[in-house]
Amino acid sequence: MPDADILPWTQGTWTTAPAAIDSADDRLAVTAVEGSDAWRHTAYGFVHDTEHALLAPLRVGEAVEVSFRAPWTGQFDQAGVFVRTDDQHWVKAGVEYADGHLGLGAVVTAIRSDWSVGHVDDWLDSEITVRVSRWTDAVIVRARADDGPWRLVRVAPFDGEATASAGPFLAAPTRAGLTVTFTRWARTDADGALH
Repeated sequence: MPDADILPWTQGTWTTAPAAIDSADDRLAVTAVEGSDAWRHTAYGFVHDTEHALLAPLRVGEAVEVSFRAPWTGQFDQAGVFVRTDDQHWVKAGVEYADGHLGLGAVVTAIRSDWSVGHVDDWLDSEITVRVSRWTDAVIVRARADDGPWRLVRVAPFDGEATASAGPFLAAPTRAGLTVTFTRWARTDADGALH
């Protein structure tokens, strides 16, 4: 991967204020508000736009990487990278704890949300890094646990003409007290190829 510019935690703007924030030693510990989530319509019928996402501009040709750890115990606890153009067009990519399993996946929303996910239970105690590259017509999502190999998660259509922002996010749809410790937020060149 290309050299990265580390972004300070003060660089971004929150979509929804979290319950608590504590920054120390280049880490950012963020506690989610109970009931926070991001989803639009599909299958569940509801709209939630209360995720905690710390966003800064993401241009075509750039990538954002976010690393984090959390105690994954609550149903639908989630964290990763959020990419947003407006409240009806966004992507959240990362991990989500559901039905007793840690899932790696992405939700791509264009008016309505979808969800692709696969189990990564062996990542439960790892530092997880999610990387989203922005191309002219797509976002490319990759992730890894600790220093392991990058895994392709999703190739999703994304409007290259739209103004977008991206950064770390978390949400806790079903409980209070989820605290995610973000250890790194960086911007770099987008991936040049899928393979």
